[in-house]
Amino acid sequence: MRNAFAKAVNELGDEYSHLVLLSGDIGNRMFDGFKERHPGRFYNCGIAEAGMAGIASGLASCGLRPITYTITPFNTMRCLEQIRLDICYGDLPVIIVGTGSGLSYADLGPTHHSMEDIAIMRVLPNMHVVCPADPMEVRLAMKSALELGRPTYIRLGKKGEPVVHDVEPAFEIGKGITVREGSQVAILSVGNMLPVAMQCAEQMHAKGISVRVVSLHTIKPLDASLLASLFAEYELVAVVEEHGLIGGAGSAILEWGCDRGVDLTKLVCFGGADRFLTACGNQHEARAAQGLAPEQITQKLCNRLGK
Repeated sequence: MRNAFAKAVNELGDEYSHLVLLSGDIGNRMFDGFKERHPGRFYNCGIAEAGMAGIASGLASCGLRPITYTITPFNTMRCLEQIRLDICYGDLPVIIVGTGSGLSYADLGPTHHSMEDIAIMRVLPNMHVVCPADPMEVRLAMKSALELGRPTYIRLGKKGEPVVHDVEPAFEIGKGITVREGSQVAILSVGNMLPVAMQCAEQMHAKGISVRVVSLHTIKPLDASLLASLFAEYELVAVVEEHGLIGGAGSAILEWGCDRGVDLTKLVCFGGADRFLTACGNQHEARAAQGLAPEQITQKLCNRLGK
């Protein structure tokens, strides 16, 4: 995903002459193409993320379109006050990009895990929260965020995520994308959990269960019309996210559903437990430790259906 981001920024830099890229001392070689094509529009702000957010807000207030980029917990939690007051309060067109989200950096320990970022960012007034599912959605999300022109948080994985979409989908912030049709269970996949959701759909298909898979790439604002139709038409609606259960996409849907009076007994949420993950392992092992492996999700959904 980060390579797709670098490529997208290179291309969008040609289209948007006022696009400025700020990095928190990572990805410098990855942005060599941007620096060559757009000299004077790249700033390495060092490991001073609060300062980077403040600089971005100043650039935005002068008519530029800044993008800040570094590892997710450092680009969200470490500089939360600056994002809240310098960017969101003024409703400035800053795009905050976090890389290595969720458990992408599982082997580096809790300092690099980001299982709370969606919860933190979605409570900020004026902020939009976008979690692209694959490299194709990354490019589309970046373009849509620039067109939106408001505070936007884009949550990326790390590297090696597969392209799931066969063709370029219609992408709009606030509108989910159906990736697979089905009639009994709807799985709402958040960000880079889409390949896992697709595996679950295949496993359940083998058991005779028809599953629709949706890339719910925008957590704020939610796709209210899509959610209303899913809760009206499907036996179960499952949310699968590489984020803590508290405050994530599942929580956002619970809040929406409570306000709308939908049947929330249909909702099944899959996410991380309310604890730090301190064991050492790769991303797949970390997901399994949180109950996010495809087989674990499939089994729980089948149990709910009595299959």
